[in-house]
Amino acid sequence: MLLEIAVSFFLLVGAFFTLVGAIGLVRLPDFYMRLHGPTKATTLGVGGTLTASMIFFAGTGDPSVHELLITLFLFVTAPVSANVLAKA
Repeated sequence: MLLEIAVSFFLLVGAFFTLVGAIGLVRLPDFYMRLHGPTKATTLGVGGTLTASMIFFAGTGDPSVHELLITLFLFVTAPVSANVLAKA
């Protein structure tokens, strides 16, 4: 029961941040402001979803490092790509 609550919590947090990032992408007026939504909020959204996946598979007895590697890669590359887009 506790495992399901933790997975549900992280899925809801991830979905919330992804929604906020998508709304920011649509509603913000300037290109530089639009970069802020997907790079910050959506990164946290995908991080929350991947955290829920890590908790779920660790709780079922089949832990994997794939989700951890994806999360680390995402947290490193998203700010770098936004910085490159802003400078271009």
